[in-house]
Amino acid sequence: MDFTSFDIHDPVIQKLLLSLGAIIITYLIGFGIIRFINSKIEDFKRRHQARRITYYSSFFIILIFIFLIWLERPSTLTTYLGFLSAGLALALHQVWLNIAGWALILLRRPFGLGDRIEWNQVQGDVIDIRVFYTTLLEVGNWVEADQSTGRLVHIPNSTIFNIPVFNYTRGFGCIWNEIRFLVSFESDWKRAKKIVLETGYEQSEEEIEARAKKRIYEMSKNYMIKYGKFTPITYVDIKGSGVQITLRYLTSVRKRRVLENNISESILEKFSQEPNIELAYPTSRVYRRSEEGRHIENKE
Repeated sequence: MDFTSFDIHDPVIQKLLLSLGAIIITYLIGFGIIRFINSKIEDFKRRHQARRITYYSSFFIILIFIFLIWLERPSTLTTYLGFLSAGLALALHQVWLNIAGWALILLRRPFGLGDRIEWNQVQGDVIDIRVFYTTLLEVGNWVEADQSTGRLVHIPNSTIFNIPVFNYTRGFGCIWNEIRFLVSFESDWKRAKKIVLETGYEQSEEEIEARAKKRIYEMSKNYMIKYGKFTPITYVDIKGSGVQITLRYLTSVRKRRVLENNISESILEKFSQEPNIELAYPTSRVYRRSEEGRHIENKE
């Protein structure tokens, strides 16, 4: 490469140097602000949000500086922006959709950092919201009861426009869960139902029920929503192998497995002390017509 022709007074060279200087200075200032944030803000969520704001601000400041540096004349701004917008709209269609999705997420707040959501067939906790994609810490999948798999999933923000987002954390702040027990037809199912319901009341958290009632009242101001019962309730159904008893109760999103474990252990322990209650399971029976069937005489 021939460096002899390098002219510091060349307008293009000057603009390149100014652009590089703007990027370096903005980066150093942003880096210093982030270090200050990390040392002064102890709350994890607030610290992360402050870092994101610094990152986005630095990014847009650099864009503005570069745009002003390379703009020849202010009078050409409208024409320049028109051609630039048309070209970018065609070439970077998906990129602009991601940016628009990011803006929608920040303005409308369908979810925020720390929320547990299901989006694009992925369930997880929101750990980062960036310009082009949102990052989830996956839960569920091959791991039962909504516990973490340890995988990070990056979902393009553009999908916010055409794919539903299910938010487990907003609204109630808790979810309904159900546990099913199957007892044999010969069991005292009424006694079993009573045990299941009593255990549900023993293990349920009154604080969750009170919070759910308050949130529903607040939501009813903006949505046509109504719930009449927040305490545990049981349902009975007849299945092929026995009588199914279902316990329905409220639980915190992240305590579902723990509470389900506690309720199940308690009910199994109580069932073991009841001589008239047996858990049912699928069985097979061999039928011999010659031994059990009725004898039909052939009359001619």
